Amino acid sequence: MLQYVSQLNRRTIARAFCIVALPFVMLGEGRAQQPVVEKIVLDGTIQPISAGMLERAVAHANSDGAAALLIQMDTPGGLVTSMRTMAGAILSSRVPVIVFVAPAGARAGSAGFFLMEAADVAAMTPGTNAGAAHVVFEGGKPDETMSQKAENDAEAFLRSYVTRRGRNTDAAIAAVASSHSYTAEEALTQHLIDLTAPNDAQLLAALDGREITRMDGSKLTLHLKNARIELLPSTLREDLLGWLVNPNIAMLLLVGGALLIYLEFNAPGTIVPGALGTLMVLLAIFALDLLPIRFTAVLLLLAALVLIMLEAKFGGHGVLAIAGILCLAFGTLTLVAGPIPEMRIHLWLAIAISVAFGAITVFLVRLAVRARRMKARLGADALVGSAASAMERLDPEGHVLVEGEIWRAITSEPVAAGAKVRVVGHEEYLLRVVPLSLECTQKTVI
Repeated sequence: MLQYVSQLNRRTIARAFCIVALPFVMLGEGRAQQPVVEKIVLDGTIQPISAGMLERAVAHANSDGAAALLIQMDTPGGLVTSMRTMAGAILSSRVPVIVFVAPAGARAGSAGFFLMEAADVAAMTPGTNAGAAHVVFEGGKPDETMSQKAENDAEAFLRSYVTRRGRNTDAAIAAVASSHSYTAEEALTQHLIDLTAPNDAQLLAALDGREITRMDGSKLTLHLKNARIELLPSTLREDLLGWLVNPNIAMLLLVGGALLIYLEFNAPGTIVPGALGTLMVLLAIFALDLLPIRFTAVLLLLAALVLIMLEAKFGGHGVLAIAGILCLAFGTLTLVAGPIPEMRIHLWLAIAISVAFGAITVFLVRLAVRARRMKARLGADALVGSAASAMERLDPEGHVLVEGEIWRAITSEPVAAGAKVRVVGHEEYLLRVVPLSLECTQKTVI
């Protein structure tokens, strides 16, 4: 009887356990079968840092076996070299790539248009635009032949995958050849994108069951029903480099670091200004190395530094300083040859940096030159020209009080005790003085 009860209890417990565990097992199976879409946000200019972010996201999605990679994009454009690297990563991805221009007010301008068209699925949210992808040269406008070669190269690159994606090649080429830009509705009508959607969830719901054509010509049906979106956040390194690659930040670091290093040279031993200044300059050089730099602008900056130094040392009635500040302004303004305004140094920042740096440098260098010239004026040399008071009658020698110190002095004219005299020279530790009354008389006669 007891054995029967024990078996009954075990069966009851097992059934209860199955009833309790069943929902969790079903939930786990549901989560395992639920498709995962990894997402990355590209917000800003197209440059080496954003290229590295996208390559990392593509590699991560491929290794995790995600159902798709969603790239939410809002960019004014950027560097052609970085764009080609990013487009290559999208085109070679084993995982389908969805480029979604969002949120409302976003754009896929210039290089961003190339990336949107490279995607397996191109989508836009209402209130966005894309296009204006004409080639802009970093070093200024070249001759007609070079301009035509660059445009033909960009158009051929765009055609190489737009045609395979089954999109409107003529409309895409118009964005390059004539800088045409399209709203979300126009892009959909012109078959430049596959669909429009207000948000991520509705975008994935609309794509569920859609057949897409991969770059190798194979067909693939997307299964994105109830897909879970996992955001791939940027790393600390990417955030820091993305901040540094801003040309305005890089220029401020360069100028601020240069001033701190100069302060260290004028006040040796303080250590902190020199160390901090060196770090800032190195960070600025690293950031500028990632950007297109004009070497003529570097020469202008060097010329500006020389002119400002000459003004401080020899004096040029301000002419050398003004010329140096103008060279500094033009050099700063043209230093970064960005293809879009967002990748260039702002006009007002260039003017502010030039005027402030020029004025501070002239002031500090003049102080240094004056201090160097005053180094020899020690002891009796430093007293020449100072006023003194006779402590006793000088006829011709006696003692005078000058700068709070008592010195032996000699005069060519008798001087009464308490009379005011001026130090005009010295012989060893014997000062030569003249009465102030005699000095005034000499000036009047002259």
